[in-house]
Amino acid sequence: MDSLLSSTPLQFQFQFSCKFPTTKAFVAKSQPQSLRTSPPTTLRLFATSQAEASPTVGTSSSSIPSEMKAWTYSDYGGPEVLKLDSNFAVPPLNDDQVLIRVAAAALNPVDSKRRSGKFKATDSPLPTVPGYDVAGVVVKVGAEVKSFKEGDEVYGFISSHPLEGPKQFGSLAEFTAVEETLLAPKPKNLDFAAAAGLPLAVETAYEGLERAGFSEGKSILVLGGAGGVGSLVVQLAKQVFGASKVAATSSAPKVEFLKSLGVDLAIDYTKENFEDLPEKFDVVFDAVGQGDKAVKVVKEGGSVVVLTGAVTPPGFRFVVTSNAETLKKLNPYLESGKVKPVVDPKGPFPFDKVSEAFAYLETSRATGKIVICPIP
Repeated sequence: MDSLLSSTPLQFQFQFSCKFPTTKAFVAKSQPQSLRTSPPTTLRLFATSQAEASPTVGTSSSSIPSEMKAWTYSDYGGPEVLKLDSNFAVPPLNDDQVLIRVAAAALNPVDSKRRSGKFKATDSPLPTVPGYDVAGVVVKVGAEVKSFKEGDEVYGFISSHPLEGPKQFGSLAEFTAVEETLLAPKPKNLDFAAAAGLPLAVETAYEGLERAGFSEGKSILVLGGAGGVGSLVVQLAKQVFGASKVAATSSAPKVEFLKSLGVDLAIDYTKENFEDLPEKFDVVFDAVGQGDKAVKVVKEGGSVVVLTGAVTPPGFRFVVTSNAETLKKLNPYLESGKVKPVVDPKGPFPFDKVSEAFAYLETSRATGKIVICPIP
């Protein structure tokens, strides 16, 4: 277990582990649904298991430092604009917020788009500390906070509206301040790295299925089923909503991985055009930007959820509204192992490799989520 901070004058000590639970961990290899201990190079699905030992927290609100390590950018652009600042001010705490000692964070496409300036008109002032997904330990609570106390392990998506007035100080730092309404208790069976990869992806997957009117007995086709959102759409459709049939697309190396998630029909898009399928689906969930083709395989009266790219009727796009209620609702499925986080096998990336993690995110080749852990 790596010691992340030992500051004797401040009596401030944390220990966070990014080792993954190995009991009943699913891996995607050449054979379907193989059960074994996951080596570092395989795709990881986290099943119910005993999590690593909890971090040791020996601190009080009076011993929180005034400065921290944080990734920042002061200009919009590519990954090269990111800088690691070792003397960045710890964010102030509002009455309705908790201060989190960050153990792990995860990257999302919205992080890259924001950094490149696509949302400049509604963005917070620069410099920005990027990062929306977080998992960590509460070290201080605001005067109005009722749900959490110091020492609680939490996770969440830190901005209620990620595109309109997002937080200036995100999760790619040692500390971040978050409203209690955006946080949920971390699932007990998951370590911080696994939990950090969940919030935005699982909230997007769940809200998209709800808005599409998905329900028990319906069928769904997921475009990009091995991605961060797609892998959770597959699992939620099957395990939470009671889908009658789940189909999903991926490249050839990830077909067996789709089957390990519970996909009934895995489609290798390099060999087969999904739009030519004879059957139609009640819902098509497009996570890759193929809305014009997606509408060709939806049943009359069905819905097409589009996360990126052009929207063709009956397709629709939405921007997820973050709140902790979805996470709390799904925690039992996560703790039972029915729904499992998926972390890309190249990670977790260490804190000093955030620029490299962003560059990898922008290749669009990740399986599951790109996680940063430990921090720092």
